[in-house]
Amino acid sequence: MLGLGVMILSLAVVRGFKQEIKDKVRGFDGDIKVVKYDLNASYENSSFKEDADFFKLAKRSPLITQVMPFATKPGIIKANNEIEGVVLKGVDKTYDWSFLKKSMVSGSVIDFTDTAEAKKELLISEVTANRLKLKTGDKLLMYFVQQPLRKRPFKVKGIFSAGIEDIDKTYVIGDLSLIKKLNNWNADTIGGYELRVANFDELTLAANFIDNILPTRLKAYTIVENYPNIFEWLKLLDVNAQIILVLMLIVAVINMISALLIMILERTTMIGIFKAMGAGNWSIQKIFLYNAAYLIGLGIIFGNLFGLGLSIFQLKTHLFKLDPESYYMSFVPIQLNWLDVILLNIGTMLICLLVLIIPSMLVSRITPVKDIRFK
Repeated sequence: MLGLGVMILSLAVVRGFKQEIKDKVRGFDGDIKVVKYDLNASYENSSFKEDADFFKLAKRSPLITQVMPFATKPGIIKANNEIEGVVLKGVDKTYDWSFLKKSMVSGSVIDFTDTAEAKKELLISEVTANRLKLKTGDKLLMYFVQQPLRKRPFKVKGIFSAGIEDIDKTYVIGDLSLIKKLNNWNADTIGGYELRVANFDELTLAANFIDNILPTRLKAYTIVENYPNIFEWLKLLDVNAQIILVLMLIVAVINMISALLIMILERTTMIGIFKAMGAGNWSIQKIFLYNAAYLIGLGIIFGNLFGLGLSIFQLKTHLFKLDPESYYMSFVPIQLNWLDVILLNIGTMLICLLVLIIPSMLVSRITPVKDIRFK
């Protein structure tokens, strides 16, 4: 029961961690980022003109769901006698707000219906808001280091918490047209494209497709390449889950072997009588294997109740908390995959029964004559 319950919980937690973290990073930064192909490694994108042919080809592909223009520009926010260096990420009306809407602590996302008002609005992270002592509706000044130095007044439209330290400490969200104006770009000039894929498992396939249709002046980077540390950490979680599964299965098997050996030793007289009556070794072994299967079945039932019950309880209540600075989230995430549960149940039953065939062979070592003497 404990072995299966822990295995179900382990897989649910690992899947939950991976899904939550991928959703957070993907939700803010997209799955594939297309920028100008140069040596620029700064936070301020090199500009290029929007490519209508690339845009159409990417949108037609079933691998790609969204193509969104963006640009970034570093700046310094001054508010309440505090200053903070940030990067302004400019987006337009085509931007997918679904992730940020779920991450809003207060306020709302930018509404591009009123273009003049949208240029004056910012979304800032909760980390930045706390450092600068800002709340929704407050005014602030943002300085852009360029020649000549420029400053712009903004109003805090909303405060978000992406849950990823690199994002929350670095970015604020604003209007793309403002960055174009500050950089003296033309209306059809942008800093890059953010693309979202239909299926994250096909990210490599989608990236290869984008590489094939990209103009030579542009380069595509996947989210895995942009955040290598996070995705390497997610791979280590898989290794941890595999180790836990193996250990729990070994514990379950050892417990069942011990139980079966005890049952056989306690039934030595019965085995001797059966053999004296002409019963074969295999027919007697089956009696103990059937009994072991019954015990394993009970353990599986209670293990499912324990593992699934605790998983669903955490999924609904988020009772067990985490340090968001270390784990990128404030609670233990759970993602139940019913195929995992089914395979764990079947695998546990089959492996335990197959392993128990060996200790059940102890039956063949017992003879009626020795049993009568023992009795």
